[in-house]
Amino acid sequence: MAEIVVAAFYKFTPLPDFAEHQAGLLACAQANGVRGTILLASEGVNGTIAGSREGIDAVLGALKALPGCDGLDWKESYTDENPFLRMKVRLKKEIVTLGVGDVAAHKSSERYVEPHDWNRVISDPDTIVIDTRNDYEVGIGSFEGAIDPKTTSFRDFPAWFRKFREEHPIKKVAMYCTGGIRCEKSVAFLRSEGVEDVVHLKGGILKYLETVPKEESLWRGECFVFDQRVSVGHDLAPGSYDQCYACRRPITEEDKASPHYVAGVSCPYCIDEYSEERRRDFAERQKQIELAKARGEQHIGIRQNPSSVLSRESGNPE
Repeated sequence: MAEIVVAAFYKFTPLPDFAEHQAGLLACAQANGVRGTILLASEGVNGTIAGSREGIDAVLGALKALPGCDGLDWKESYTDENPFLRMKVRLKKEIVTLGVGDVAAHKSSERYVEPHDWNRVISDPDTIVIDTRNDYEVGIGSFEGAIDPKTTSFRDFPAWFRKFREEHPIKKVAMYCTGGIRCEKSVAFLRSEGVEDVVHLKGGILKYLETVPKEESLWRGECFVFDQRVSVGHDLAPGSYDQCYACRRPITEEDKASPHYVAGVSCPYCIDEYSEERRRDFAERQKQIELAKARGEQHIGIRQNPSSVLSRESGNPE
């Protein structure tokens, strides 16, 4: 049986003194051998971590002790090896970046639909179903009939929706994402735009795949996840995709057969996106990874300084 527990979680709650909790959470995780990323912001907490059962329980206990986080919910899966190389606790302006100012995301929790009710909701012809994820995520799996905004960043969603609304009548909206965080914030955004009949899938795609039997599922394909598993299917079983470690897009074995694929350096999707200088950097990084692997060591397994400052982008959108 797999021994590593992977826990994904988020909680929208007012957390004005969020920076004060960074050092304690990092110390707790490191003391218990837990790796992954935790994001802290004034609007709450978000993260994915992996470690032993005892280690995960210790960190979740510390998270639930934060103000307003006693009801923290999380999703678990299991793997044979830890999918993360290090532990980071980052301070952010938003735990998921929408970029439209304050929206009351912590008030969206009552607008959810349980996974076992989701099929009925999205089968209603008057309901517009929107996938709030990025284009490369939608490309490997989605719900039947869902609209793909074809965004490359969650920051693009507000502009897309405003244009879409100008061109399409809207009665009811149902939205979903990987684990629930983006659609929960999207619900708050739509409500701020005057759309009241809007709901989201509680727990996101991951909870749906874990809960709804495959023979009843309206999900098609696999679900991209933000760790080295790359994708999962029903019952959260490991998927069939690998990942380009230059652009981080999911790739197939067919993609890896392309002349544009070089492990850690390029793939058919990003071959024209980076300069030669960047590709030399990627190649050197890949060389060091392979050398470390040959020595039986981990690459980039450095500890984080607890005094790290606000970073600009989230490396873990869910």
